[in-house]
Amino acid sequence: MAGNAPRVGVLALQGDVREHLAVLAALGADARPVRRPEELAAVDGLVLPGGESSVIDKLARAFGLFDPIRAAIADGKPMYGTCAGLILLADRIDGAIAGQRTFGGIDARVARNVFGSQTASFETDLDVPALGEPPVHAVFIRAPAVVEWGADAVPLASLPDGRVVAIDNFGAGDVIEIERPTGKRFMVPMRPEAVPAWSADGLTVDPAYVD
Repeated sequence: MAGNAPRVGVLALQGDVREHLAVLAALGADARPVRRPEELAAVDGLVLPGGESSVIDKLARAFGLFDPIRAAIADGKPMYGTCAGLILLADRIDGAIAGQRTFGGIDARVARNVFGSQTASFETDLDVPALGEPPVHAVFIRAPAVVEWGADAVPLASLPDGRVVAIDNFGAGDVIEIERPTGKRFMVPMRPEAVPAWSADGLTVDPAYVD
């Protein structure tokens, strides 16, 4: 791998860690699991994967990663949250269990499990104008949704019923031009690692997010 490949970490406490690492490697990143503060310090950006947000929250505290991740967000390390990661990056949660906390970083309120149980999982194609064509094929598994956002957050995609399913904190016009470190944060409720047809041409997530 080229020496100038971005070092992208995946929070490796619970969830679809292996799948995210494989996708990032296919996109040309130097993908690394992150379980300790020193591993977090060694990466240029961090992916918070799909899984169970309350479990990841508890494990992050147990492994001494909760405060370092919050500090990394405050210091401008780029973050990308998928499904449970969306919950973890939001400043506010609807339906949180007792004592559940988030890392925060995006001025948004999200609701857990808004699409129902595991049996209500579904797939759809989403138009994401900031990423251009083709549409993003999205898989929703017990997914959250964004129900409220502040002036510093920008919705990027929504379902036909209006529910917002992709949001960032830096404006749609800047999506393709990410420089690190900038403090840019992006989160989606779907499970991109569950889509089999990944490629480096931006079929599901534009490679700019790992650049």
